Amino acid sequence: MDITADTPLDELAATRDQLRRAWLARKPDLSQRRADLTRLRDAFRARIDSMDEAIRADFGHRSQHENLLSEIMIVLAELDHALKHLRRWTKPRRAAVGWRFWPASARIVPEPVGVVGILSPWNYPVNLALVPLVSAIAAGNHVYLKPSEHTPRTARWLRELLAEVFPADRVAVALGGPEVGAAFAGLPFDHLLFTGSTAVGRKVMAAAAPNLTPVTLELGGKAPALVCADFPIERAAARIATGKWFNAGQTCIGVDYVLVDAARRDAFVEALRRELQSRYGDFSAPHDYTRIINDAQYARLRGYVDDARARGATVVEPFTADADAAARTRLAQDRLFPPTLVLEPPMDSQVMRNEIFGPILPVLSYRTLDDAIARIQSMDRPLALYPFSDDARSIDRIVSSALAGGVTVNDTLLHFGAHDLPFGGIGPSGIGAIHGRTGFDTFSKLLPVFRQRRMAGSDLLKPPYSGFVDKMVRWLAK
Repeated sequence: MDITADTPLDELAATRDQLRRAWLARKPDLSQRRADLTRLRDAFRARIDSMDEAIRADFGHRSQHENLLSEIMIVLAELDHALKHLRRWTKPRRAAVGWRFWPASARIVPEPVGVVGILSPWNYPVNLALVPLVSAIAAGNHVYLKPSEHTPRTARWLRELLAEVFPADRVAVALGGPEVGAAFAGLPFDHLLFTGSTAVGRKVMAAAAPNLTPVTLELGGKAPALVCADFPIERAAARIATGKWFNAGQTCIGVDYVLVDAARRDAFVEALRRELQSRYGDFSAPHDYTRIINDAQYARLRGYVDDARARGATVVEPFTADADAAARTRLAQDRLFPPTLVLEPPMDSQVMRNEIFGPILPVLSYRTLDDAIARIQSMDRPLALYPFSDDARSIDRIVSSALAGGVTVNDTLLHFGAHDLPFGGIGPSGIGAIHGRTGFDTFSKLLPVFRQRRMAGSDLLKPPYSGFVDKMVRWLAK
């Protein structure tokens, strides 16, 4: 088989069936799972350089250090975490039955579900493919992976890596465009995970519905950063800059807009200017700045800025304010979209109605904390929330009032890398969660097992309900 070729549609169901037959014939035990994860870790480490080259080629240019942090570090940490805790995760968990059922006992047994389908995105094409795969393998499943067509070199790299580590009937990879992705989502998987936009997530859920396939959807939304009046402006600007312009803003939990108290809004904008200059200089040679993934995404982002300007918002372009038409054409040809601020965009503008997924940062002012919270509550629940305050009561108030998929307080992005924290959204930002033990449980059936003893009170619970049995039932029901 040519491992670089797209997958024919008529092979998808056959491959899924092959994976499930093999799983039914021999479900991976603990030793098999450990061996699989160990081989994957070793093979991944050996292929880091080629992975880095593939990702940077797909993006046109991507910061190598961002690859190290977001792809390599995260994947290796997830593998190490799973290997360290796998024995404990697989053990049955005791469960209480209550005195009414004495002397019975109960336990919860994590059982693998079968074949897990994974539809992974382009923005972190290795991390968001392999992290859920690690959880699915740890739980004892077989896996069918469909990477994004927007990162074709990385998709082929993943297929080559996994073909080296796993037999074809344990892990398979499908390549192809939207037609392959749509057919893949409609396969009768035992669990399906999709990471991507909310709009496509709806289509994936609809495709899975006829088979009643359980789904985990890792989506997105407009993740707000709320800077309270007590928090130092310079520190907020530095940390929000990381949460916004890492990977040129192409991050599902990246800061999508900022709310800052009105009295300090202009000071915050100036602090962001200084932060950007310290990171990227004059932007003449932005080696540490990632490009936009493709021309369509670049045009979409350009349209957002044009729309905001047409609606009366102030657009601040720290590096390209005076660029002429020729310079802007060169930027577009290189898909180099410099950091851009949009001040006070209307709520019906495209930058406020849509997840930005790029290096544009709306900055909005608020009068009171209640106003800021109400603004967040007026929008769909986001995948991430970033409150900034040194006052614990303010943080508790924000977190309890503005429900999100996950929260990092006084910083950005970092909750994603904490493997004992579940990662997932709520409502339009997602369904279910992964990472660490949560990911293991997501791809397991937590099977409740109730064990009765030789002698049990339930032997008496049968008609006729009279005499002693009548008194016992009435006593138990009190």
